[in-house]
Amino acid sequence: MSALARWFRANGHQVSGYDKTETPLTQALEAEGIAVHYADAVENIPTVVRENKAQTLVVLTPAIPADSREWAWLRAEGYDIRKRSQVLGVLTQGRRTIAVAGTHGKTTTSSMVAHLLHHAGHDAGAFLGGIAVNLGSNLLLPQSPGAPVVVEADEYDRSFLTLRPDVAIVTSTDADHLDIYGTQGALIESFRQFVGQIKPGGTLLVNHTADASVAAAAPAGTRVIHYGLDAAPGRELFAAAVTAQGHEFHFDLHGPLGALPGLALAVPGFHNVENMLAAAAVAQIEGLDAAQITAAVAAYRGVKRRFEFVATGPQGQVYLDDYAHHPREIEAFLRSVRALYPGRQLRVVFQPHLFTRTRDFAEGFAQSLSIADEVILLDIYPARELPLPGVTSEIILAGITSPLKSIQTKTQVLAGAQTDPLEVLATVGAGDIDTLVPELKSIFAARWKN
Repeated sequence: MSALARWFRANGHQVSGYDKTETPLTQALEAEGIAVHYADAVENIPTVVRENKAQTLVVLTPAIPADSREWAWLRAEGYDIRKRSQVLGVLTQGRRTIAVAGTHGKTTTSSMVAHLLHHAGHDAGAFLGGIAVNLGSNLLLPQSPGAPVVVEADEYDRSFLTLRPDVAIVTSTDADHLDIYGTQGALIESFRQFVGQIKPGGTLLVNHTADASVAAAAPAGTRVIHYGLDAAPGRELFAAAVTAQGHEFHFDLHGPLGALPGLALAVPGFHNVENMLAAAAVAQIEGLDAAQITAAVAAYRGVKRRFEFVATGPQGQVYLDDYAHHPREIEAFLRSVRALYPGRQLRVVFQPHLFTRTRDFAEGFAQSLSIADEVILLDIYPARELPLPGVTSEIILAGITSPLKSIQTKTQVLAGAQTDPLEVLATVGAGDIDTLVPELKSIFAARWKN
């Protein structure tokens, strides 16, 4: 949503909006001249919007709850209301589109593609779901009408079906959003529909973990490339000689478009190596040479809240933050942290996101979080949902096998950070746990200074 807001602002439109919670991102939007309010009330809708219905476009995110007062008033008044995905489909129409889909990994992978192209001086646009560190934004404006655009293709509410990509990446099709789809089979069917919309002569890169029927749904004539971390039968794109060296992961890329030896990725994680395989292959498709890709991979600095190094201490203490909110994401993140810091005490603070997701994946969350030595759970972040009977953080806590586990408030987490011994700490989740990050960073800076 914020990338769209920035696009309209950059193109001379007056933009305003509502968000439930004030965050560094909404503060940045306000600093850029976009009015944001945080109370759902009709009187907070700007006068210029209320008095100019014919000149107003309302863009709706599926995260808005059904009982929103402002949404109800705008509907009743007959405003032109379109989903975020519909607007994105209109803006990309007629452009060469590189769409990155998947139940996890799409934000990082799409930011990688955008970065590789931009770093090499290749004109491109991008609408991303997170703040790319190199770009300092989630929006990259194309300089010419013929420039390709990189789009994070969201499967929630079947949003990505508004896109017709020339190049598509599917990073994963694990069960998620079952509140919308009901079953994983229905979710996979939506991915099949998305892949079926690839333009004639296009390319599909599909992760080896994705359901096999997804690749099979590609239109006749589509070039299909299967990718994964390791070499395996039927896998055309893979990595070799993967090693962790400090905070970097080094690897060689082997693929149908040519080998790229000696790549160095400063954003760690085996899953990020896998994401970069797909991104680098797209860069090859778009015409970048080996030297350009190698330099761009080395310069990539990630996405805010994706394996982000927030602070480090004088005795090697480390504080990390990550947006992971699905069991598979959490497992990939924590296993990579373990690979970087073997033998170190790992403490994780996790905020579950959505009551339905907690209900559907409580066992998976418990299993993946148990990789840590200590797990602290916050209460569930509801987002658009109302509470469900019996669904609390307790149902995750019960299955965690880590030696230390507890449910705490944010205030308790901050109090513990003042004095508790620390080797490696990670805050994890997709809700408002990010509001803890600057406070924890400040606490550790004061501790480590002394």
